[in-house]
Amino acid sequence: MRFRDACILAFCRLGVAGLAPRAPGTWGTALACLLAPVLFLPFGMGGRVLILLLLFVLGALAATRAERLLGRKDPGQVVIDELVGVWLVLLPFAEPGFWLVAAAFAFFRMFDIAKPWPVRASESWLPDGFGVMLDDVLAGCWALLCVTLLHGVGLL
Repeated sequence: MRFRDACILAFCRLGVAGLAPRAPGTWGTALACLLAPVLFLPFGMGGRVLILLLLFVLGALAATRAERLLGRKDPGQVVIDELVGVWLVLLPFAEPGFWLVAAAFAFFRMFDIAKPWPVRASESWLPDGFGVMLDDVLAGCWALLCVTLLHGVGLL
């Protein structure tokens, strides 16, 4: 395997999270929650939006290559989409506490696994890795709605 392809797979897998033998998406989401306070939350809203846009595009391009390298559509090892999805849930919160991050994790995983409309449908709206990324963005939108509502009524 070429060095470039190994780097692309490592990026898509968030290092080793995507190599977990069971529930790599859950491990990728957990790692994303642990990384958020260092790599995402310290930035202002504009910086966070820019980070998400950049990661969406880079993740989509990398996921497209990973699909070809791994010979599967939306391989479970690709968890960069989980990072973008759960960071979207955290986007509006300047300093989320433990329980808000835990709720972001739980709601995001619930919607990513259950795939309510339009999450499942969106997998085919865009080609290749862009579809891989889009369904997690929409799962993140559902989770963001739930977390925002709970935060708004003072439960988080």
